[in-house]
Amino acid sequence: MDLNKEYQSLINSNSLGDGLRMTAGIILPAIVFNYFNLLSIGIVVSVGAMCVSLTDTAGPIHQRLNGMAACFAIGFIVALITGFAVHHIILLGIAITCICFIVSMIGVYGSRANSVGVGVLLIMVLTIESKSQEWLVVYNAFYILAGGVWYMLMSLLLYRVRPYKVPQQLLGNYIVATADYLRIRGSFYNKHVDYNKSYQHLLEQQIAVQGKQDLVREILFKTRSIVTDSTNTGRILLMIFRDTTDLFERATTSYQDYEKLHQSFENSDILSRFQHFIIEASKELDEIGLAVKSNQPSEESGVLQKHFQELHDYFETFRDDNRTPENVESFIDLRHILNSVEDIVNRIHTLHLYTTYDKKHAKKLPSASEYEKFITHNVIDLKLLKDNLSFSSNIFRHAIRISIAALFGYIVSKFLPIGHSYWILLTIIVILKPAYSLSKNRTYQRLLGTIAGAAIGVIVLYFIKDDTILFVCMLLFMIGSYSLIRTKYFASILLITPYIMILFHLLNHVKTESILIDRVIDTAIGSTIAFLANFFLIPVWEKDKIKDYMTRALIENANYFKAISQAYTGNPATISQYKLSRKGAFVSLANLSDAFSRMLSEPKNKQKNSKPIYQFVVLNHMLTSHIATLSYYASPLAEKYHSNNFKPVIDTTIEKFDTAIALLNNEQDQTEIVNDDDRNNPLNKQVNELMIKRREELQQNLLETTTKQTLSEFKSIVDQFNFIVQIATDIEELSRQFQLITE
Repeated sequence: MDLNKEYQSLINSNSLGDGLRMTAGIILPAIVFNYFNLLSIGIVVSVGAMCVSLTDTAGPIHQRLNGMAACFAIGFIVALITGFAVHHIILLGIAITCICFIVSMIGVYGSRANSVGVGVLLIMVLTIESKSQEWLVVYNAFYILAGGVWYMLMSLLLYRVRPYKVPQQLLGNYIVATADYLRIRGSFYNKHVDYNKSYQHLLEQQIAVQGKQDLVREILFKTRSIVTDSTNTGRILLMIFRDTTDLFERATTSYQDYEKLHQSFENSDILSRFQHFIIEASKELDEIGLAVKSNQPSEESGVLQKHFQELHDYFETFRDDNRTPENVESFIDLRHILNSVEDIVNRIHTLHLYTTYDKKHAKKLPSASEYEKFITHNVIDLKLLKDNLSFSSNIFRHAIRISIAALFGYIVSKFLPIGHSYWILLTIIVILKPAYSLSKNRTYQRLLGTIAGAAIGVIVLYFIKDDTILFVCMLLFMIGSYSLIRTKYFASILLITPYIMILFHLLNHVKTESILIDRVIDTAIGSTIAFLANFFLIPVWEKDKIKDYMTRALIENANYFKAISQAYTGNPATISQYKLSRKGAFVSLANLSDAFSRMLSEPKNKQKNSKPIYQFVVLNHMLTSHIATLSYYASPLAEKYHSNNFKPVIDTTIEKFDTAIALLNNEQDQTEIVNDDDRNNPLNKQVNELMIKRREELQQNLLETTTKQTLSEFKSIVDQFNFIVQIATDIEELSRQFQLITE
C-alpha cells in the first residue's frame, strides 16, 4: 500500500484505538485531581485505571467488563494486603510469594484471566512502592478501586457510542492478514522461488491469520446483538467474516506440485503472469480490509476483473499454441489454478458489495444456536483450578516460577542502594511467561528497548525545557506505547521508558541521570532474574509437548477428510459438520506450527527431532491444503461423480491416519507398511482410460469434447485423493520413525 493507505490503516487500527482509550483513561484522573490540588490522589487513581486497562483486550463486551471488574475487585484486596504488609519485610516477602502464586494460577481460565493476573500483580508492586501508613492504606486501595471503576465505565461508554467499531477493526485486520497469506501463495509461482523459505513464511502467516480469525469469531459469535440478526450492520459483518473465511480456505486450496509446474513451463512467462495477478488480487483485499476498518465503502474499479479476463484470454491462447498430448496434464493443473483464481476474484467482488452495508446484500443467516457450535465458553470452574495444581500443568509451574523469582527480586532490591528498585519486580512480572521462547524474547526486547528508550528520554529532556511541551511529548509517548503494547513489545518499551522519565521529571524534577541509571540497572537485574528463573526453575520445553500438538493436528485433519470425502460416496456431511471440521483442522495446524516455532526459539540442546517435526508440520500443511481443494470440488462435482469406487481410497487413507495417530500415542508396535496401491486402481484406471482417449482426440485435432470436460473434472478429484493418500502414507512412515527416535 502507498503512504496514504498506510496512514489510513494506522488511524483506523484497533491498536491506535486501544492506545488512545488507555491514555485517556489513565491521564484524565490525574489531570482532574490536579485541578483541585490533589495530584497525589489522582496519581493513585490513575494507577488503578492503568492496571485495569491491561485487561481491556478485544473481545465481547460482557467478557471485557467481567475481566475489568475482576481486576479491580481482586486488586482492591491485594492492595489492602500489600499495603498493611509493606512495613514488615518478612510478612511482605510471604505476601509477595503467595499473591504471585494465587494470581498466576487464574491463568488456567484463559488469556483474559491471565491479563487480569498481570494487572493485579502490577497493583501489588506499585502498592509496595507507595509505603502508605495506617488508614492511608485503605484510602489508597479505594482510590485504586475508583480508578478501575472509572476506566471500566469509560470503556463501556465508548462501546455504547460505537458498538461495531472494534469488530470492524478486527475484521479489517483479518482481511489484510488473508491478503498477506494470498501474497505469499503467489510467491510459489516465482521462477526463482526458495521453497523452504516460502513454506516457512506461509506457516508463519497461517498462524497469524488463524489468530485473527479466532479473535473475530469470538467477538462476533459471542455478541448477542450481532448473532440475533437484530441489525443490518451485524448481519453484514457476519457475512464479511463468513466470506473471508471461505476465501482463506480457497487460498489454501491453490496448492499444486509447483516444481512440476515450473518444469513444464520453465521457458514461458505464464506462471509469472499468475503471480502478478495474485499480487494484484491481494492488493484489492488490502483495500477491502482498510474500508472495513474505517467503516467506509470500498471502491471497486473493475480493473481486477478486466485483468483476470486478460489472464484468461492469454491462458487460452497459450494453451492452444503449446498443448501437446504429453503436457495435457500440466495444462489441466493450470486450468484449475485459473479456476481457483477466478473464484477468489468473485469473492473479492462480493466483499466489495458488502462494504456498502446495503440492505439488499444482507442475507438470511443461521440461527444463534448454530454459532454456539463454533465458540468455546470459558466457565469459571473450581475443578479446573484444582486439576491444574500439579507439576504436569504448565500454569502451575509458571505460578511457582514467578513466585520464587518475585521473592528473589524483592530480596535483591532490599540490598541495592538505588531508588525505584520496584522496577526489578515490575520487570520480572512483565517478562516471565509460561513459554520459555516468549520470556526469552521479552527479556531481550525489554533490556534493549529500555536502553534505547532511555537514550531518547535523555535527548528529549536535554533539549526541551518547557513543561507544557514535555507534557505533550509524554502524551505522545503514552499513546504510542499503549498502542503497541500488545503487538510490538520492543517498540512499546522503547516509548514507555522516555514517557516514564518525563513523568518523573514533571512530578519531582528528578535529575535525568538518576532516573536513567535506576531504570537501566533495575531492568537489567529484573531481566536477568526472569531469564534464569525461566531456564532453571521447573521449565517446560516444547519438545515435551509437541507430540500432543502433532496428534491433535492429525486427528483434526482426519476428521476434516472424513467430512469432505463422504460426499464422494453419496453421503455428504451437513454444512455445519463441514465447517466445524474445517475450523478444527485449521486451528490445530496453526497451533502445531506455533508450537514448532516456539521450540526453535529454545536452546539448541532442547530442540530434539526438529527436522522430522518440521517435515510433519509441512506434510500436515499440504494435507490440509489438499483436503480444502477436495472440499472445493465437492460442491459442484461430488454429486455428479459419486460412486463406491471412492470407498477403497477413503478407507485406505483413514486407516493410515489411524495408524499414524496410534504410533504417535505409542499405542501400536512397529509393523511393516503394507503396499496397498492396488486398492486405488478403480479410480486410477478410469483416469488412465480417459487420458488415453483424450490423447487420441488431440491427435485427431478434436479440441472441445465431452471427454475433455470429464477428464478435467474427474482427474482433478482423483488427483486430490491420490495426493492425500500419498501424504497420509508419508505421515504414517514419519510417525513410525518418530516413535523409534523418541523411545
